[in-house]
Amino acid sequence: MFDDSNIIAGLEIGTSKICVVVGEQNADGALNIIGLGQARSRGVRKGEIINPEQVEEDLRQAIFEAEQMADVEIRSVYLGVSGGHVRGFNNRGVHPVVSADREISQDDVEDVVKNAKAINLPAENTVIHAVRQHFFVDGQDGVTQPVGMLGARLEVDMHVIHGHANRLQNVVRLVRATSLEVNDIVFNGIATSLALLTNEHKELGALVIDIGGGTTEFVVYSDGVIRHSGVLAVGGDHVSNDLAYGLKVPLSRAEKLKLEHGTAVAAEAAKDQTLSLTNELGLELKRVNVGHLQRIMALRLEELFQLIAQDLEQAGLTNYLRAGVFLCGGGSRVPRIVQLAENVFQMNVTPGHASAISGLTTALDQPEFAAAIGLVKYGSLRNRKRSERPFFKGLIGRLLQRT
Repeated sequence: MFDDSNIIAGLEIGTSKICVVVGEQNADGALNIIGLGQARSRGVRKGEIINPEQVEEDLRQAIFEAEQMADVEIRSVYLGVSGGHVRGFNNRGVHPVVSADREISQDDVEDVVKNAKAINLPAENTVIHAVRQHFFVDGQDGVTQPVGMLGARLEVDMHVIHGHANRLQNVVRLVRATSLEVNDIVFNGIATSLALLTNEHKELGALVIDIGGGTTEFVVYSDGVIRHSGVLAVGGDHVSNDLAYGLKVPLSRAEKLKLEHGTAVAAEAAKDQTLSLTNELGLELKRVNVGHLQRIMALRLEELFQLIAQDLEQAGLTNYLRAGVFLCGGGSRVPRIVQLAENVFQMNVTPGHASAISGLTTALDQPEFAAAIGLVKYGSLRNRKRSERPFFKGLIGRLLQRT
């Protein structure tokens, strides 16, 4: 058995799967992945719960599997969240330095950060993350630590990610129903970035795209900080739906065709190929053109990347991605998807793999587990900070107060 105090678990409740990853953190802070549990997700649509009973049943299965593999009892988790209601934007806080000598103190920093968080959100929304970017002292930009500097005006830019409080609370309540505590909730896009990106990638500028079953999260880093984030309520399930409609076949058959014959860039030779679809008795039901199948799939995936590219263009971030694009999630397994992404973004695209983490290769090498691994890494970083200063539960505390 492992020391429970060093155990960190990450939980992702996705549209296509529920995944639990267990990590052990040693005395030096290094992280080792020791357990993985997963179950098919039946009660989630577009990243949000629509059938709590089914989700709870599947969640218990994934937890049991992870506990068996890691030989530990999971008591709490870091919970990944997503959904079309999650939004991210940048906000600036301003604070006048009023001390007689104009020396900026820690209190000034806390006040300007508080001002940056004081944003006009819809009444039903709550802040998930407020990530500081850079400070400004009397207009001087790029300041990372203003304490001790002299100035009359202190400003800070922050990236704020928020979501619908009740929809976030629903996920927390469901997890607590399984006798697990929720340490914190984390936007899946941030978790994925923690798993995939090195500090060098973040400095150079990188775009992380996590293509799941019902949603696609994306996050932009530049100069070492988060610059932009977003969620599209589009994922691999939508490709299957397009194929079912376009080929006039049942959804289950469309899913199978996608996995067996799909590609992100249609092959020229495929337009002359056909597939014979048979029933349980082996009798032919219809014939499907492979080229048509691949074109449907390629168009949907191209549209997905174009939506993200347009969003980055509007935000003025396209030229800051010197490390390129990193793809992960189950949708990144589609053949030739890297080629399609390179065509759309016109930059280097890399299949994402967990970095600076050791342990189970069955988890670390699989793109669909990146978010759950990142949740464990998020927890390990919080543990380090907790040992350095008091720990405040923040959002999760506010959500639990509503129950």
